[in-house]
Amino acid sequence: MDCVPALDEPLKKVLGPATAKVMAEHLGLHTVGDLLHHYPRRYEERGQLTHLADLPMDEHVTVVAQVADARLHTFASSRAPRGKGQRLEVTITDGSGRLQLVFFGAGVHKPHKELLPGTRAMFAGKVSVFNRRLQLAHPAYELLRGDAEETVETWAGALIPIYPATAKLESWKIGKALQTVLPSAQEAADPLPESLREGRGLVPLPEALLKIHRPHTKADIEEARARLKWDEAFVLQVALARRRYADAQLPAVPRRPRPDGILAAFDDRLPFTLTEGQRKVSEEIFADLATDHPMHRLLQGEVGSGKTMVALRAMLAVVDAGGQAAMLAPTEVLAQQHHRSVTEMMGDLAQGGMLGGAENATKVVLLTGSMGAAARRQALLDLATGEAGIVIGTHALIEDKVQFHDLGLVVVDEQHRFGVEQRDALRGKGKQPPHLLVMTATPIPRTVAMTVFGDLETSVLDQLPAGRSPIASHVVPAADKPHFLARAWERVREEVEKGHQAYVVCPRIGDEEEGAKAKKKSPEDEAEKRPPLAVLDTAEQLARGPLAGLRVEALHGRMHPDDKDAVMRRFAAGEVDVLVATTVIEVGVNVPNATVMVIMDADRFGVSQLHQLRGRVGRGSAPGLCLLVSEMPEASAARQRLNAVASTLDGFELSRIDLEQRREGDVLGQAQSGTRSSLRMLAVIDDEEVIAEAREEATGIVAADPELERLPALRTALDALLDEEREQYLEKG
Repeated sequence: MDCVPALDEPLKKVLGPATAKVMAEHLGLHTVGDLLHHYPRRYEERGQLTHLADLPMDEHVTVVAQVADARLHTFASSRAPRGKGQRLEVTITDGSGRLQLVFFGAGVHKPHKELLPGTRAMFAGKVSVFNRRLQLAHPAYELLRGDAEETVETWAGALIPIYPATAKLESWKIGKALQTVLPSAQEAADPLPESLREGRGLVPLPEALLKIHRPHTKADIEEARARLKWDEAFVLQVALARRRYADAQLPAVPRRPRPDGILAAFDDRLPFTLTEGQRKVSEEIFADLATDHPMHRLLQGEVGSGKTMVALRAMLAVVDAGGQAAMLAPTEVLAQQHHRSVTEMMGDLAQGGMLGGAENATKVVLLTGSMGAAARRQALLDLATGEAGIVIGTHALIEDKVQFHDLGLVVVDEQHRFGVEQRDALRGKGKQPPHLLVMTATPIPRTVAMTVFGDLETSVLDQLPAGRSPIASHVVPAADKPHFLARAWERVREEVEKGHQAYVVCPRIGDEEEGAKAKKKSPEDEAEKRPPLAVLDTAEQLARGPLAGLRVEALHGRMHPDDKDAVMRRFAAGEVDVLVATTVIEVGVNVPNATVMVIMDADRFGVSQLHQLRGRVGRGSAPGLCLLVSEMPEASAARQRLNAVASTLDGFELSRIDLEQRREGDVLGQAQSGTRSSLRMLAVIDDEEVIAEAREEATGIVAADPELERLPALRTALDALLDEEREQYLEKG
């Protein structure tokens, strides 16, 4: 029988079933290898005490401190009516602050004996506040005697590793478990090719694992971190490089526009000149379309930077070359809007086969789930015969019934709304793999793009077209300064009097079943004792109150598609003054006459989402105004986030702020299936150089040895990264 490699050994064999169960359930650790890669969050120095002054509330913490005093109190309670209840209060200090520990009942005896003044120990528990003072109730603790053999053994290094822990398993218990498995680190197969490791002066993997868990000096920690960051960046970039390599081997039909075709005719009629950025990005796309392997390009640009125009020119180039182009939108409202704006931009060039159509015109069809049977049949027929050169639709396009005559290009709008299965299903509609262009209006910092969308080449549009107006943004602190909110509604009235229109955005709809909602309260809701504001209630209150007399209408995702479209059409036509909506208007809605955006409970939205929403105003010649209404106190993180949004219009800058505030696991959120992020050591924003260098190395290695036959340890690391549950990991961008 084959012996199980040391690092694949299940933890329950090594640590026993009870500890292994807690590690699996609470930390997602199943094997010896998993535990070795559970790195310390920080280190305490034996001679230097933790800062008690900056302990976070409600978090599980581990501190190293000294007992200042301990007092046993007796009191009467329902359980001990004759004054026999016991409470032990221990004060610990680290020189920077003091912290109270409390123990009750039978739990007082052991600490009463052990926690004598002058004793040093590690304490772990959840920080709470009692009588305005921070305290830990019934903390677990481990004495640091420095003489008892086991403790000396365990804490031999001067640096004590503090691990990400849970209430069920304290940091030092994880430390002890690691002590048990650490000898297996010698068996760790090194995924980095020898030449790369030596060329970059990185320590071998077994040494890095020993140094990260049992460092003797700070230099040990630095060496280990540098090495482990490289592992994460490199293995991920090899996976992405292999995808790029495999895609480049696929055949595709080159699509080159004709000099006298529909693209040339379209360009001749444009009432404005393209920006420098639009021209440059179009050239990159046309160059990709002309090659005989499929284009995979991510087009990212600010809200309103003219991505749709670039995508439309790419689709016309493919129609010129005899192919068809499909544009996939995440919602029906958006698909209808894209269809409307594309047919308007093209004019009679979109009327192929109709009276009055231009000579090299094509047909532009819409395909959504809620279309009537007859219209749908006609659209499907136009696609199958090739009569329609361009189709715009929702994921209804992916259904089996949809057949294309010759699908040459797929444009996906708003990447983060589509999973891999959908992208692949649509690709499968072509006789050969079609070219792919993914558009996103959420600007992504370069390193994140390299990490999450590493299988796509990236183009960036960072100029706004001429004629776009600046947008002023302000935070409205509704709780501290209610008169600011009153003034906000006055500003809306003033804009409407000038002939403009306004949006009011709320976090929820308001017709949810109360019973179902009540059960699932998030901690924030509990804390604030108020559900987020709702569209239906807000629309009614505004129409009766501060905006009485204006034409106020509501729009949300659960309305019937026809009703939604009717409201949007009325708003676009100027028949509605104020549209109260959910985030359905977040992407693609284009009403140049709308100049004000009021976002209620703005703290409930993410930074990128607020930036997207703000991009809906200032689309015409009049300046835009965005008001972020929040009841959060001034010092809160939520308010700081809103101040950041108000202070800059640069989406790339905002996406950096967003990432710095969220943790890495969230950044790669959808890119990783499975709850754990595979990045434990690498910080996407801080480690830009490592990621860029790893990408370069990975590309070279894959080009020389696509199957990694000469690098078996790297293959193993890759299989671990792309195990079953993460099969789709790279594509879930």
